[in-house]
Amino acid sequence: MDTSLISGAIPRGPTAGSPAKTDISSDFETFLRMLATQLQNQDPLNPVAATDYAVQLATFSSVEQQVKTNELLKGMAAQRSVDGMSGFASWIGLEARSDAPVSFDGRTPVELAPNPLLSADRTVLIVSDPSGAKVAEIAIPVSAQPYFWNGTDQDGKALPAGHYSFGLENYTDGELQVTDTLQTYARVTEARIENGQTLIVLSGGAVVASDAVTGLRAPRA
Repeated sequence: MDTSLISGAIPRGPTAGSPAKTDISSDFETFLRMLATQLQNQDPLNPVAATDYAVQLATFSSVEQQVKTNELLKGMAAQRSVDGMSGFASWIGLEARSDAPVSFDGRTPVELAPNPLLSADRTVLIVSDPSGAKVAEIAIPVSAQPYFWNGTDQDGKALPAGHYSFGLENYTDGELQVTDTLQTYARVTEARIENGQTLIVLSGGAVVASDAVTGLRAPRA
């Protein structure tokens, strides 16, 4: 069979001023033209078997169905994302609890949600700046009650306004057992989708995944 004739029948892309065809129906028409060209130019003494044509047609049909299925799945995923956003819209204005860094304005105490080990007999609050450097180590009560950090270090020196993250060192009999990330509350200002993931934007600019939020509440006065 002279494959050069078949190759010449394959469109090489849109010409100047003509729209590109990417629709499956267009591809199917191209396939049929290729098949007709193949029939016209086959070697009469060595024709292609009918079963080979059937295999080609079945293969194209399978690919066509797969493409349609993929498009359907993409559409369903996009619709789920849009539907999900309507639910997250109700979060706007609420306070979300997460382990995202919190914005300290230099005046308002930051509410923390400690969760010490049951075996802990001493806990130490670790305050870190955006670079991860420790700026304060403060002994706090071994309790799951909210703790309000007033913006000072262990010596009572005021720290500047900015973003801070918090950890809790748990000690038992003087031995450090574990250091946990402390969660804080911050107001939700925006919900958005990026790369198929729903992200929550908090006051101060911190961004967390929606599934990283462990609690919601009405803003406190």
